[in-house]
Amino acid sequence: MAGRAAVPEVIWARPERTGRGPRPGYSRADIAAAAVRLADAGGLDAVSMRHVAAELGCGTMSLYNYVPRKEDLHELMVDAVSGEHTLWEPSGDWRADMFRVARDTRALMHAHPWLPRLMSPAYGFSPHALRYLEHCLACLDPLAESYGTKMQLIALVNGVVTTYVSNELATAERTRSLPWSAEEEQRARVAYLGSQIAGGAYPRLAAAFTEDAGPIDLEAVFEEALRRVLAGFG
Repeated sequence: MAGRAAVPEVIWARPERTGRGPRPGYSRADIAAAAVRLADAGGLDAVSMRHVAAELGCGTMSLYNYVPRKEDLHELMVDAVSGEHTLWEPSGDWRADMFRVARDTRALMHAHPWLPRLMSPAYGFSPHALRYLEHCLACLDPLAESYGTKMQLIALVNGVVTTYVSNELATAERTRSLPWSAEEEQRARVAYLGSQIAGGAYPRLAAAFTEDAGPIDLEAVFEEALRRVLAGFG
């Protein structure tokens, strides 16, 4: 389409409502809360400008006066739930504090299962996200590294948490769709895997399962992944 090229803009740099008319009937917080309610109940795909407008009790076109694009709506949602992060006085033990950050973030993603799908650096500079980032950097004050290195550490921790929770949520979603229990499927898969390894075609896998054939402790795997990331700093 010919015409003036679109100009990049940040939703936070815009006034709460554009155009003329009466005092705005909704705040960004109202809009974000409505979108979050829809996403918590029906997943991210349940969030549309039309559905959010209906949740608020306004017309869809009216909503565009407040939020010009769906991507902006997503950014409002991420900021809203970022405000649920617990911010505490750093303990002085940066590794312990970053473990706590990771655990809190994991819990937040489980409370809002749609959140991992929207984890993007582009949404990392909203008001609540900036407060969260400042808090993480405060936790890292005792670490004798540059701020660039500290930002890399925060990104790695968030990456581990996002990937881990995404796998947890995908596994849980698949399990809910099965016509049998998770335990029954696990037994069937272990039996199949054992039959394949017993044939001798996979000697290294056979050695690995001989070394540790017990059930996987998912909590321990999460903690160990974080420990290994944090061990690479300081």
